[in-house]
Parts: sequence; structure tokens; C-alpha cells
Amino acid sequence: MAELGRRGEFELINEVFAPLARGHKLAFGLTDDAALLRPRPGSDLVLTKDALVADVHFPAHEAPDLVARKLLRVNLSDLAAMGAEPVGYLLALAVPPELGEGWFEAFAAGLARDQEEFGLALLGGDMVATPGILTLTLTALGEVDEGQALRRNGACEGDLVYLSGSVGDAALGLLVSKGELAELDREAANALLDRYRLPRPRLKLGRALGGLVSAATDVSDGLVADLEHICWASGVAAVIEATRLPLSSAAEAALVLDPALRPQLLAGDDYEILATVAPAGEAAAVAAAAATNVAFTRVGEIRAGGGVTLLDGDGRIVEATAGYRHF
Repeated sequence: MAELGRRGEFELINEVFAPLARGHKLAFGLTDDAALLRPRPGSDLVLTKDALVADVHFPAHEAPDLVARKLLRVNLSDLAAMGAEPVGYLLALAVPPELGEGWFEAFAAGLARDQEEFGLALLGGDMVATPGILTLTLTALGEVDEGQALRRNGACEGDLVYLSGSVGDAALGLLVSKGELAELDREAANALLDRYRLPRPRLKLGRALGGLVSAATDVSDGLVADLEHICWASGVAAVIEATRLPLSSAAEAALVLDPALRPQLLAGDDYEILATVAPAGEAAAVAAAAATNVAFTRVGEIRAGGGVTLLDGDGRIVEATAGYRHF
């Protein structure tokens, strides 16, 4: 890798990134080519990987610490949706030469902040130079009790569909970041922007729902799109009632200003947990969610067939966005 100011690749690893590994005794301070991992007895490993590309998933001018935290959090959301507890992560950076040392230091500071909050450490990775666009890839590892991972394939006809938190904030926050929604008051605009920049991985909720829900996923591509993943894996259909969708006060304020923004509620980047619950287990699942202080709202039900139908308050079918697609 080309030198970036005073420090080259190995200096950056030793001085900037190695401190992120010191909390994990099997990462060896990044002095070896790989780390070791010993899962606790009776547990399954959960592995996930996501990539973020500048000016595709975040603005190229975004603050490096915020980019780092979003990169880690979108992966932690995948662990949350499977009921797993984070263990560590691997990091790969393809970096254009114009980024200076300060960018790496701020990026690592963002990772350090969220490592402390979510209880995991850097286990290893790689850095390469690229003449192209800044590309960041992270692989997160977690543990869950053997055979207890939440899957997408267990939804059954008659199950109820539940959603954590609220939808639409991140998509509306993206509009705020682009200079749109200028008439929205500052407090609401900042709340939406914060949800776009910093997802809230529902790790405690995911662990609490273990054994209580029939299927689960996180909402990254959009509510309808991600529920379709559950329906496809489970061989069922789903009906969602638009009037039941949980909205934040900031999102409601944006819709008052411009009702035409309503389709944005399904655009994705929410990183909430979407789960199906058998009616007999509904009370237990709702109580478990309440114990984690996360809102858990019934938004629909599972039926026979295939696909997802969105209904308005009068029971009429609403044309729904398909959510985010990478290709």
C-alpha cells in the first residue's frame, strides 16, 4: 500500500488498528496472519458480511467515524436478527490514495467507540490501495446456543407479523442529508439524519426473542422486501396493514409536510427486527421485547400462498415499493 504521509500500511496497522484487537486474547494484537476463535461449548457460530461503497451506501464526504460505526452496526444487525451475541469482526479496506492519516485515525476511533458499546473486538483483516472508490467490507462473528439461531424459514400460516422500533426514519434521513425536507424543524430533521447515519442493531431484542418467534430477519432492504424473504424461505404469504406501521414523531412530522413521502417508509435501511410469532406465543414474545425497552408492534399476519400484500385502512391493496435492490 502506498504511504499515506508519515505512516505506511504496517505502521497504520500497528499504531491505529492493533489497539482495536487488544481486548481479544486470540487476536494476538494483529501480529499474526490470522486469529484463533474457540466457540463456547454448546454454541453455534454465526457469520455475516456486508460491504459499504462511497457514494453508494454513504456520502464520500461523510465523517470517517460515522462511516466506521455504520459499517459495524449493519453487520451487528444481521447477528441480532439471528439472536446471536457478537464475538468479533474482520475488516477489509480498499482505500484510494487521497485519504490521509487523519481519515484512518478517525475511522478507528469510530470502531473503538462501538466496540466498547457492543462488546466485541477486531480480529484481523486487510488493507489495499485502489485507484477506484473507497470500499469497506466487514465480517462479523457471533455465537448463539446450538440449534437456537433465528431463521427466516419457520413462518407458518396464522402467525402474526411483528416489527421492532419504527420504519422510514433512515430513508427520510437520507433525504435530509441531500438537503431535502428543508421545511422540517431542526429537531425532527436531526433525528431522521441520526437514524440514517447510525443504525440501532437490536442485539438484546434478538437474544430475548430466541425460542419465542418462528422466523426473523432484519429490515435492511425495506419492510416489504425483507418480509418477502421470510415468505419465500417459509413457503407462505403475508399481509401488512399500512395503518399499523410504527412511525417516529419525526417521520410523522415529515409526512404532515409532504404526504407523498409515504412510500419512503418502505425504502429500507431501518435495521429493525421483523419477526413472525405464533398466536399462542404472542404474549411471551411481546413481554420479552418489553423487557429490552424496544417497541414491538404487530403489523400483519402470515397466510397461505406467496408474496406480501400491503393493505390500507379500508382493506384495499396499496402498491408498495420493492425496497432497495443492489442490482
